[in-house]
Amino acid sequence: MLDFAIFAVTFLLVLVGAVLYLYPSSRQASGIPGMTPTDEKDGNLPDIIASGSLHEFQVNLHEKYGPVVSFWFGRRLVISLGSMDLLKQHINPNKTSDPFETMLKSLLRYQSGLGGDAGESCLRKKLYENGVTKCLQNNFSAIQKLSDELLAKWLSFPESQHVPLSQHMLGFSMKAVTQAAMGGRFEDDQEVIRFRKNHDAIWSEIGKGFLDGSLDKSMTRKKLYEDALMDMELVLKKVIKERQGKNLSRDIFIDALLQGKLSDKQILEDTMIFSLAGSIITAKLCTWAVYFLTTSKEIQEKLYKEMDQVLGKGPVTPVKIEQLRYCRQVLCETVRTSKLTPIAARLQELEGSVDQHIIPKETLVLYALGVVLHDSSTWPLPYKFDPDRFSDDSAMKNFSLLGFSGSQECPELRFAYTVATILLTVIVRKLHLRSVEGQVVDTRYELVTSPKEEAWITISKRN
Repeated sequence: MLDFAIFAVTFLLVLVGAVLYLYPSSRQASGIPGMTPTDEKDGNLPDIIASGSLHEFQVNLHEKYGPVVSFWFGRRLVISLGSMDLLKQHINPNKTSDPFETMLKSLLRYQSGLGGDAGESCLRKKLYENGVTKCLQNNFSAIQKLSDELLAKWLSFPESQHVPLSQHMLGFSMKAVTQAAMGGRFEDDQEVIRFRKNHDAIWSEIGKGFLDGSLDKSMTRKKLYEDALMDMELVLKKVIKERQGKNLSRDIFIDALLQGKLSDKQILEDTMIFSLAGSIITAKLCTWAVYFLTTSKEIQEKLYKEMDQVLGKGPVTPVKIEQLRYCRQVLCETVRTSKLTPIAARLQELEGSVDQHIIPKETLVLYALGVVLHDSSTWPLPYKFDPDRFSDDSAMKNFSLLGFSGSQECPELRFAYTVATILLTVIVRKLHLRSVEGQVVDTRYELVTSPKEEAWITISKRN
């Protein structure tokens, strides 16, 4: 799963707490420049909260102290790396358990896969990645159908109507993920509504409620969270039971896991992680991609011409999707410009170093991806949305190093890229996408970055 995972705001603070809970750490001073603890008990937590998010805290910290900085979470030392060169030095020799899986599973109180035999972990990872590959292959036409349904809905609107982009992309993405992960039962809109309600209840509490202990102080909120988690698990158990030992015509994510030597508990947990993470990552990638297209008529027309040339009047296929090079550039630039995944984390299992700095054993090392993705020394004109920058091989190599493409690409993001490509081939060939005049879209840096408020667009038919 996610080799470089995404964390931000209170979600990121929870990650830090989860990892530090699972692994003891040293209070040894590192000699790395940075902040001393503001509070004896909480470290620099008050500074992080005052900044608005961990990402924004890191931006300020790196601007003040340089590419490698330190701060304190509680009584624990944290080191943040904010340059491509330092990330290259640290990534290559360090291989640890997946931080995204560690965080989510610990927060959901799941235990499988958090440690143990390396061979078993490798097998589970391969099964997980194979599950994503198979569910994309076998649900390609279903995703096309969902895209066509969204297009038909948009075409029914008057041209002057403002379309709530974030809301529609979340609904579309949840349908795509649930059908690909759990099958035909989620062709029923009521099941999707049930999933979305539970998903929202769980996701909202994975952040601050766990961090500040407020969830345990509110019996109403705690019951809502626990009921939602129990209801989602109940549905997953039903799907697993329905598909065990059966040779069904359309493989889904669960089927690939069932073919491995995994327990029902492991299958349930992996499907829960994919469903939770896949829905948000896909929704936000689609939201930002469409929004950025509305801000540039030239980029939108260049994308349209590529689709017209490659696809003609026919639908996209798994083979032709690989030929849509500019479309992939648009999606890569969407991830970079939006800082879709602003922070990653790894545990320093053994004492290490970057440049002249020693990193003590069992220190949590944060990768400030949001800082690196807008670093002008790596990305010329970093705040400009420019898909052409990814026609350069060096840009794509840097992107691959950060885990957003190539062999390091996380399965959930790979799923999202494919879904977003299918969606864009449907709507861009039929519609002009426009932004709403005067709208300012600010960013909220959470587990995955999103617009702070609803992002509105308008549409019109192509001649």
